[in-house]
Amino acid sequence: MTATAPTDFVIPATMKAWVLDDPGQLRLTEKPVPQPGHSEVLVRIDAIAFCAGDISIITKGPPALIEGGKPFNKNFTPGHEYMGTVVKLGAGVDEFSPGDRVVVEVHYGCGRCERCRAGMYTACLNYGMNYKGHDKGHRANGFTTDGGFCEYAVNHVSTLVHVPEGVGDEEATLIVTAGTAMYALDTLNGLVAGESVVVLGPGAIGLMVVAVAKALGAQPVILTGTRDARLALGKRMGADHVVNIRNEDPLEAVKRITGGKGVNYVVEASGDPNSLDLATDMLKRGGKVCLIGFPEHKASVDLAKLIRQHISVFGIRGEGRSATHRVAALVEQKRFDPKLIHTHTFPLEEVPTAFRYARDRIEDAIKVVVKMKQD
Repeated sequence: MTATAPTDFVIPATMKAWVLDDPGQLRLTEKPVPQPGHSEVLVRIDAIAFCAGDISIITKGPPALIEGGKPFNKNFTPGHEYMGTVVKLGAGVDEFSPGDRVVVEVHYGCGRCERCRAGMYTACLNYGMNYKGHDKGHRANGFTTDGGFCEYAVNHVSTLVHVPEGVGDEEATLIVTAGTAMYALDTLNGLVAGESVVVLGPGAIGLMVVAVAKALGAQPVILTGTRDARLALGKRMGADHVVNIRNEDPLEAVKRITGGKGVNYVVEASGDPNSLDLATDMLKRGGKVCLIGFPEHKASVDLAKLIRQHISVFGIRGEGRSATHRVAALVEQKRFDPKLIHTHTFPLEEVPTAFRYARDRIEDAIKVVVKMKQD
């Protein structure tokens, strides 16, 4: 695809961009097209998916941090799960060429703090420090700097992943979602084939955890939730067993499926503040839990049980350890099909409608994609 792509692009001086005013208020405006600096490229954004993080930012502000505070009325453009075409190279870039199709990781760490130096750039200690007087080099598209609900964006080469041949624009945006799933499994232990995992919550991330875990050889993969349609989709994405917790106690179901042994890992993707206690009961001794879902309320946890059972608990954010690169390889090998969770597509002019579909789950929306040019 890239071999026949054009290499000379006409780049306008300004672009269409959505900005966030008051909470929940998105406005279409014009912004200057940014210019790539050293080790950066200019990406023409071709498609972007809505994420639960975008919904939180647009409605409440956190976890966005713009100029040291909430993102409202600062001419800030949200959105982070995007892909596009490289149209201009900054100085020192030879890893990519104009015309390359790329998917973009969210986080570019400062590179100078102890977390970044250890490879934990999604936990950069200088998060949000990228504005005048406080610029330590950190960037997180759609969180601490302008994101992708616009026509062009600048990205550091370390955040770019080539889109595999034959993968469409909408599907490519979902590689970022799957990158978070991969990072969760990396954090747990890297997941050895034949090990068992429970996924709590069949949202977009939870479904991707199912798909990636199965692609890596997990067995059995058990998915729990409350919506039969989502659970059925989970089966299509690789779950060996699904449990509707309205009909069966999830702990009893896991005991039944595993012959009372429990599982090696649990990935909590529902955001239920009570689910950590449930997860620890599902585990074998020495098992591990990874928390992805953001609870709305504080959780109460039986710490003594964690100690007695030698349980390890991890929290992760984003798609660290270059997880997106590995997911792209799985997609290229057709180990799973991200397209299954793509439900709706809207043009750039209809971002507020796309936001509403994603927020309110209209028509059981899972992944809502904004595509700049319609087929």
